[in-house]
Amino acid sequence: MISLDEAVTARLESHGERFEVLVDPDAALAIKRGEFEGELEDVIAARDVFENASRGDRPAEEDLEEVFGTTDPMEIIPEVIKDGEIQITAEQREEMQERKRKQLINTIARNAVNPQMDNAPHPPERIESALEQAGFTVDPMEPVESQVDDALDALRPVIPIRFEEVTVAVNLPAEHAGSGQAQIREFGELEREEWQSDGSWVGVLTFPAGMRNELYDLVAEVTSGEGETRVIKEKDELSTR
Repeated sequence: MISLDEAVTARLESHGERFEVLVDPDAALAIKRGEFEGELEDVIAARDVFENASRGDRPAEEDLEEVFGTTDPMEIIPEVIKDGEIQITAEQREEMQERKRKQLINTIARNAVNPQMDNAPHPPERIESALEQAGFTVDPMEPVESQVDDALDALRPVIPIRFEEVTVAVNLPAEHAGSGQAQIREFGELEREEWQSDGSWVGVLTFPAGMRNELYDLVAEVTSGEGETRVIKEKDELSTR
């Protein structure tokens, strides 16, 4: 369950009665769109249906039975969310917008590169500044994923940017290969791997190009700076970092 501070109210008025439930705002939007795949228990603040959530008043059981055909809150809660309205205060809307703005910036920074600077990643601060310069406003009621393309369209007149993947070969020395390769192989899509005769490990991964510096930092961390990375620019051609 979530805390009351994190929840918003979803309200449905039917048959002359009012029904309210307390739910995570993002989960509520996903449920309304039919896109929610989590556990309802994890995104509600109470396993209950209210007539007035702020006062804790509950509707009569016969009203629940008449409107929903059941008195089970876990069956009623999704129906209230789907068919009702999500009540969001100005403060909650501002908090949602700020959270999604940060998520959007992070998503773009992890996936985008500067094609005029040898596909170097854009720092999040540059993305944030460019979005402000472009006058792009994040919609707190829409998923971040659905806003990425519009954000990129707004960014392109301001900074050179494109989404791209990169393929990198990683070599871990034998003394670090055992524990290090488990972390490295999960960083992106592992294209191939090979254990060398000296006990070292070589893996080739593909991942969003904006995350390249994160991989370099991870390799340095798990090998105490002794690992090697090579960017694969073309087939059978490696460029050493």
